Amino acid sequence: MSNQPGDQSAWGCASCGKPLEVVKVAFTYMKGNFEVPLPACIACGLVMIPEGLAMGKMAEAERILEDK
Repeated sequence: MSNQPGDQSAWGCASCGKPLEVVKVAFTYMKGNFEVPLPACIACGLVMIPEGLAMGKMAEAERILEDK
């Protein structure tokens, strides 16, 4: 198994070790509700947010929402 950032199917949960599965994750931020498919542990609920999403799209959305 390779744990390259783009290969999310190979990642395991840091908390319980179970494999991650892509599921829709609900976010609420500044009265906005968002659903995003992300790798998550179905056993304990821990969600992996890839660095590109956290530093790119999510940071951009945060700036837009804060400017309103």
